[in-house]
Amino acid sequence: MFGYVVINQGEMKFKDYDMYHSYYCGLCRSLKEAGGRRSQLTLSYDMTFLVMVLTALYELEPKEKLCRCIAHPAKKHLERRNAVSDYCADMNIILTYYKCIDDWEDEKKKTGYLYGRLLKKEIKRLEPLYPNKMKIVKEKLSELRIAEKKKNLNADQMAGIFGEIMGELFLWKEDEWKKPLYNLGFYLGKFIYLMDAYEDVEKDEKDGSYNPFFLYKDKQDGMEIPAWHPVYGTAEFDDKVMHMLKMMMAECAGAFEMMPIIWYEDILRNIIYSGVWSKYGAIRKERTAEDCKEECSRCSK
Repeated sequence: MFGYVVINQGEMKFKDYDMYHSYYCGLCRSLKEAGGRRSQLTLSYDMTFLVMVLTALYELEPKEKLCRCIAHPAKKHLERRNAVSDYCADMNIILTYYKCIDDWEDEKKKTGYLYGRLLKKEIKRLEPLYPNKMKIVKEKLSELRIAEKKKNLNADQMAGIFGEIMGELFLWKEDEWKKPLYNLGFYLGKFIYLMDAYEDVEKDEKDGSYNPFFLYKDKQDGMEIPAWHPVYGTAEFDDKVMHMLKMMMAECAGAFEMMPIIWYEDILRNIIYSGVWSKYGAIRKERTAEDCKEECSRCSK
């Protein structure tokens, strides 16, 4: 469900890309120190964004270090780390662990079960450090799982549950920035959930898996589907999804602009205003190409 909060590299200066990549490497290093290579597998661009947001907001000077790693063994590269890097590494592990457990309980995914067991040692270490955050993540993923089993037809409501998880993870401190940080995480979480559903809609239809954009016939009795709600298979589906995603990112941008962020503002704005749409553009382009192929195939017959 991750990998959507990325940069638009084509619109980024070389120096900004190097800065971004150094924080990505720093997060990777924090994950390794937190739980070894098994924890490094949880590395995501989404949490790199959070590292840079919190670093910029609280103006935390990073420690810089030249190093080699398994991904870049031939040449040393620069990594930047601070207390936020370690916090985000912990949040990454917590979210991944409970998602693995949720996948096992919901779909009996063996990969989820096995990877969850590998992270169990790190979770025991983190339990006394973040009891409230772990409780919220666990409860909200369970709520999401139950709602999916009931085939909830409200995509906005479903996305909101995941948004509550991300909103909590964005809160590093209880201070005056609590509201904009929570809102940034909340609406970004909603965006991630909706993007994931949009990308997987064909696969979910084939597999018979839940998707909030499906119109389940057994759930329609007595339930009115709002006119704004995207329904897969209708002519307006892509445009309505786009409208929902734009609303989520407009709220994210509003929350971001409320904070006095000067450090890395070009990088963070690149992600919020441009980078997050990279995956959407690729998905829609591929879907349009497939539709054209089907149309051409029917015409040739």
